[in-house]
Formats: sequence, structure tokens, C-alpha cells
Amino acid sequence: MRTSSVARKFLAAHTRFAHLVLCAVLLSAGGAATASEEDRVLAAVDALFDAMRNRDAKALQSAFLPEGRLGTEDTEGWIRSVSTSEAYLDEVTFDETVLIDDSVAMAWTPYNLFVNGEFHHCGIDLFSFRKVDGQWKILQIDDTRREEPCDPKRRGDER
Repeated sequence: MRTSSVARKFLAAHTRFAHLVLCAVLLSAGGAATASEEDRVLAAVDALFDAMRNRDAKALQSAFLPEGRLGTEDTEGWIRSVSTSEAYLDEVTFDETVLIDDSVAMAWTPYNLFVNGEFHHCGIDLFSFRKVDGQWKILQIDDTRREEPCDPKRRGDER
């Protein structure tokens, strides 16, 4: 029995559609894995700032690699200062950008810092991470600080 040209066209269109759907599923699965890894990097950023809000020296220290740095300084003085501060420090990030290659990642995180609930300054945090034993650990943080132009209403809830 011969297949009509209409039927052949119909089958060809359905085959192309099935291939497109398969490609879309495969690509979205790969994208989901990447997004998930980006979420893990941002979870490491969030864990640092949660520890800062809680004045938790152990959690602050565990966020960093032993050789971790803040700008040109080691982390010990900063951790001591933050964990013993009488002020409530609340740093929130938004509009984050994460780049990952294998076991190395960076996060560019605009932020606002609030001290005792009042806006203090804004800027950019630049995190450099290494993945060690399946965990993203901070190798380096550099930042900028300014009082304007800032949007003090940004509280980091947008993510």
C-alpha cells in the first residue's frame, strides 16, 4: 500500500516535532543542573550572611577555605569583629551573577548593608569559590562600598 504525499508530510512534521521536543527536554535538563549548581553557590553566599547576622564565628569560619581572604587580609580579624559586634549586621544581595567552571566559581553580588536596621551602604561583593568535597567554600571576597547611588529599599527578597 502506498502512502499518500499528505500522510508522508504529516509523518515528517511529527518526526521533526518529536526531535525538537526531545532536544528541548535534553537542553532543559542540562540547564536545570547548571541552575541547581548556581543555587548551591548562592546558598554559600547566603550561609555567610546568615552566620554574620547570627554572629556565629564557627559558621563564618566554615564558610571559608583555610587560606580564605577578604581583600588583602586573612579572615580571622573580620570573623572576630563580626561575631563580637554589638551591632546587628544585615547584608542582603540581589541581582546576583554566578559563573562556574568545574570546581571554580565566582559570584558578583550587588548588596545593601543595614546596621541595626538602618541602611549603611551599598556596593558589590565579588566572591571567588572552590568546590571542596562537594561544598562551595569561599577563597576570596573583594568588595566596593558607597552610599550612593543606592536603593536602600532593596532587601534581597527578589531572588
